[in-house]
Amino acid sequence: MSAPLMGLLLLVSVVAVPACIVVVVLMLRNPPRSLPGICAVLALLFASSAAAVYCYGWFSVTLGGPFPELCEDRNGPGAELASLKQEYWPLRNACIYSDGSTVEHVSASINLFVYVPAGLAVVLTCAAVLLYRRARHLPGGTP
Repeated sequence: MSAPLMGLLLLVSVVAVPACIVVVVLMLRNPPRSLPGICAVLALLFASSAAAVYCYGWFSVTLGGPFPELCEDRNGPGAELASLKQEYWPLRNACIYSDGSTVEHVSASINLFVYVPAGLAVVLTCAAVLLYRRARHLPGGTP
């Protein structure tokens, strides 16, 4: 992906997170509460936060990132660091040594700050759809 596109996605995600928080607070304060609507907005909140964190990590890798400090100049057998290979998904770094050995580094924060909110977004989206369909089929139910 190009930097302008990722920058735009980062900007939209960073703006969407507080907007979703405001919408959820307003939905909770003003009855009638629409449970499918609240689930949908929470799904958007979690998806936007996961996208914002991923874009931040992508820019970190693109601009040199924190990963080069993780690679040692020499590995255990004494081979020198030959090159670095950085990948954008998942945000990881491989230290390639002159003897052909590699050491990969994947940030643990990726699991916590990208995978968990993205998974919650999928679950909340499914819940919103199911609740909406159930409310639509109930007599007198409003989504």
